[in-house]
Amino acid sequence: MADEFAKGFAILTGGGMVWMTISAWLTTESFEGTQLIAQPPEDPGTYAQFALLLRDVTTWFVIFGVFAFWIGIPVFRELRA
Repeated sequence: MADEFAKGFAILTGGGMVWMTISAWLTTESFEGTQLIAQPPEDPGTYAQFALLLRDVTTWFVIFGVFAFWIGIPVFRELRA
């Protein structure tokens, strides 16, 4: 069980780091305003659109990855045993 926890935690920290980095680059307007969760740029360029897509994919990767390793796999193993 510790192995699944470690894998889920690695997904959480690695994915969170990617998400925070992209959000800091693209959605932090100022240090006094909303940071990390502000609206994305109105007319992003090609690379910014790709980065925003990567941020969304990373969000769902973290959610499903943590769910799979912390809940799904242990429940499946308990039901199988």
